[in-house]
Amino acid sequence: MKTIEEINQANVKKIITEKKLPDFFPGDIIKVGVRITEGKRDRIQYFEGVCIAKKSRDINSSFTVRKISFGEGVERTFALYSPIINSIKVVRSGKVSRAKLYYLRDRTGKSARITEKIKKKIGIDIEVQSEQVNEENVPKTATEEKKVEAPKEEKKIETSQEKKNLEKKTKKPLKDTEKEITKKKDLKEKK
Repeated sequence: MKTIEEINQANVKKIITEKKLPDFFPGDIIKVGVRITEGKRDRIQYFEGVCIAKKSRDINSSFTVRKISFGEGVERTFALYSPIINSIKVVRSGKVSRAKLYYLRDRTGKSARITEKIKKKIGIDIEVQSEQVNEENVPKTATEEKKVEAPKEEKKIETSQEKKNLEKKTKKPLKDTEKEITKKKDLKEKK
């Protein structure tokens, strides 16, 4: 015969496989998507605020979120594994040294601020999937890069008439180097 604790743990495992709940701690600013039923319609309303307390009690786990709404402090306690919770998103991680932040109830304004915890990422994320190797994402060798980077030689203009025709077509005067090349060729032709 199973005890109540074993049944609760089995239910928690089942819920965790269905829902993806992020790790959050007191001091974090979180956005909780709450499922609200109005008549026959369901909608999701977001409640964003500072998590001031978290209790870990298997199926009875809960957390309290506090926000300031129109100058008035509003606290709401949610059951972590409740079906009314659609999603939980961590907006910002807070750096605090206490498990319960009830002292925020007495504070307003700048004194109620919590410093942000900066997380350093080292290395590559484990969740990154390996890409399939094909021609586009294969690194090129040094010789292939030189071939690609080599500039194409410009067409050499042989006569002054061809030069004038090109200027008319492009409606731009040719560069000095091209003009010099054409002059040299014209001189060679005259000789």
